[in-house]
Amino acid sequence: MNTPPKILVVDDTPHNVRLLADLLRAKGYAVCTAVSGGDALACLTEQAPDLVLLDVVMPEMSGYETCARIRARPDTALLPVVLVTALDASEDRIKGIEAGADDFLSKPINTEELLARVRSLLRIKDLYDTVQRQANQLAEWNTLLEQRVRDQVAELERLARLKRFLAPQLAELIEGDNSSLLAPHRRRLAVAFLDLRGFTAFAESAEPEEVMETLAEYHAEMGQLIMAYEGTLERFTGDGLVVVFNDPIEVPNPEERAVRMAVAMREAATQLRERWLRRGHDMHLGIGMTSGYATLGVIGFEGRWDYSAIGSVVNQAARLCAAAEGGQILVSERFLSTVEPLVESAVIGELQLKGFRRPVVTHSVLRLRT
Repeated sequence: MNTPPKILVVDDTPHNVRLLADLLRAKGYAVCTAVSGGDALACLTEQAPDLVLLDVVMPEMSGYETCARIRARPDTALLPVVLVTALDASEDRIKGIEAGADDFLSKPINTEELLARVRSLLRIKDLYDTVQRQANQLAEWNTLLEQRVRDQVAELERLARLKRFLAPQLAELIEGDNSSLLAPHRRRLAVAFLDLRGFTAFAESAEPEEVMETLAEYHAEMGQLIMAYEGTLERFTGDGLVVVFNDPIEVPNPEERAVRMAVAMREAATQLRERWLRRGHDMHLGIGMTSGYATLGVIGFEGRWDYSAIGSVVNQAARLCAAAEGGQILVSERFLSTVEPLVESAVIGELQLKGFRRPVVTHSVLRLRT
C-alpha cells in the first residue's frame, strides 16, 4: 500500500492550522503541523514532509526567513514551499520568490485553488524524486561497473601472468577453477616433438647472450603456430618442444591440426635457418609425430607444478624426432593413416627406436596436398 504524501502546515494561528489540516486529511493526505518557523525547521528532519504550506506573517521568524532557511539546507533545497499570505502587493510576492517560494496562496484560501496547487507541486516533486532515485541507482551501477571492470582487469592480468609460464588452455582452466580437468586422466592424443639439429654445437660455441636471443626468436615463431592450431605446449627444454593436441581441451581432428602445424613450423624454421646461416650457425628443425593414448595430469610439488603427458606415445614422438634429419617430419604409420588424404609422404621404412622392442614403420611428410 502506497504511503500518502505528507504536507507540513505552518501557521501561528491554531484555527488556521486546524482548518487546513482537516481539509487536507479529508483529501487523503498525511499532515503534520508547526506553529512557528523554528518549529517548522525541526519538523523537516523529524517528519520529512513532501510539501510545506507556510504562513508569511509569524512572530520571531517570518515565512520569508523560514523559506530561505529551508532552501539553504541541502536535504530540503528542492522541497516544494507554498507561501500563504493575506498580502497581495507585488513586492511581497517578489520577496517570496527571492526567498525561494515555489507558489503562493492568498487568504482567505480558496479550497479548489489550494488542492490544485498542492497536486501540481506534489506531481513535480514526485518527478524529481524519481529522477533522484534513478540518479542514485545510476551512481550505484557505475560504482558496481567500475569495480567489475577493476576485477576483470586484475583477472586478465593474472591470466596474462599465468600464460607466460603455462599453455594458454591450462592457464584458463586454472583461472576458471576447472581443477577437475587437471586431475589424472587418460585420453587419445596427437603428439609432436620438435628439436633443432645442430643446436648443441651452436650452444657450445656461441656466447650465452646469442644463444638466448636465438632461442627467443625460435620460441616466438613456434609459439605463434602452436596457439594458431590450438595445440597445448606440454613442455619445452631449450630447443626441444613437446606439443599435444586434444588435451586438456578436446579438439576435433587433432592429427590434422598437428600435421598442419608441423608443416607450417618447418616453413617458419626454414626462414629462420636462412638468418642463422648468415650468422654462421647451421641449425634446422626436426619433427617427430605420432598418436595414441596417454595419461595426463598435474605432477610436481607444492609451489611448482607441471602439466604432463605420460605414455609410450610421447616417447615414440621423441624417438621419431631424434631420428629426423633437419627439415624432416617423421610420423608413425598409425598417425599417417589419419591424415593420409591431406599429405604427400614418403616411406622411410622400419626404424628400430630406442626403448621399443618392435621396429616402427615410419613415413616422412613431404608437403600438404593442394
